Amino acid sequence: MSRNYESLHDPNAEYTMRELSAETMDATRSRGGGRDLEITDVQTTMVDGNFPWTLVRVYTDAGVVGTGEAYWGAGVPELIERMKPFVVGENPLDIDRLYEHLIQKMSGEGSVEGVTVTAISGIEVALHDLAGKVLEVPAYQLLGGKYRDRMRVYCDCHTEEEADPEACADEAERVVDELGYDALKFDLDVPSGLEKDRANRHLRPGEIRHKAEIVEKVTERVKDEADVSFDCHWTFSGGSAKRLADAIEEYDVWWLEDPVPPENLEVQEEVTKNTTTPIAVGENRYRVTELRRLIENQAVDIVAPDLPKVGGMRETRKIADVANQYYVPVAMHNVASPVATMAAAHVGASIPNSLAVEYHSYELGWWSDLVEEDVIEDGYIEVPEEPGLGVTLDMDAVEAHMVEGEELFDPA
Repeated sequence: MSRNYESLHDPNAEYTMRELSAETMDATRSRGGGRDLEITDVQTTMVDGNFPWTLVRVYTDAGVVGTGEAYWGAGVPELIERMKPFVVGENPLDIDRLYEHLIQKMSGEGSVEGVTVTAISGIEVALHDLAGKVLEVPAYQLLGGKYRDRMRVYCDCHTEEEADPEACADEAERVVDELGYDALKFDLDVPSGLEKDRANRHLRPGEIRHKAEIVEKVTERVKDEADVSFDCHWTFSGGSAKRLADAIEEYDVWWLEDPVPPENLEVQEEVTKNTTTPIAVGENRYRVTELRRLIENQAVDIVAPDLPKVGGMRETRKIADVANQYYVPVAMHNVASPVATMAAAHVGASIPNSLAVEYHSYELGWWSDLVEEDVIEDGYIEVPEEPGLGVTLDMDAVEAHMVEGEELFDPA
């Protein structure tokens, strides 16, 4: 049975002292210059990529449509449907107010963190695309301008023999030589065959030697042709993470990512401060309020927010601003379609401390088909000068790859 999430009853949303609608805030003055427009609808379509990407569209009475993307996951389309009444009738150019409006309205449904923030992120990205089109400027201009014309991309690499150090080194060499990337990432939370217990987070000495061998083989194979990072997917105990980080200090590691679970900040800080191996963390934290603690406690060497998950484009910019006060660079985690990938490139272009944006779909042959424009070329994204995000959905490709049971967007 289908449910109408738009009409769900929530007393917290219906009565709040911090009501930020345009009418309540008395922000209804005529603006002129084509800037008087209203949101008429918000729609989602889920695409079955290597992750189930949730694409978002915001429609207006002026006929201008903005396209965004929320981080993948169950429940996100329903939450976006739930929030639609809070933005219909609003001026889409008030991006910051509408973001705070949704955070407040959804406070009873978990807008501190989690999928509620993810859903808001998708709308926020679409608003940047829409506002850029209305104002006829690229999205980076809405964030303060740019530091660079193109964004470096790091390729998340995989092989069928992911636990074989030589196979990983072979794939690293192929991705550099054949695909043109000069930045890579490999997984270290792979089975070594020496495990005794998958639940206790403890690494036995042989397991650490195996993971260090992967690092050694990959970094020695590519040498100075590429920077290489390694992902642990928040798998290990604090003690094991420190021993692993110590074991790979002699190699040219760009960063070691998420070596411990994200919940305990003190353990994360202990690991980071007890190794010279750079530690990157951030994809499992939400909004600047959570990532600020990581940065201020110097529990991270490189911060890695995921834009369509963490709160959107302006929130990622806010995180980068805090990080910049502590001289911490930003490497954006990204498992998205071309839409949010391009949004990350716009943010990366607009901040001084940007390292790179992740690309997680090089094995998916049709990833680039979702939009009409070329996105990644020779390991870099040229930041578009077209209004908004600068990408146009190919509706035939979207329809061909929709999750079963999904409906295509209405025409723009």
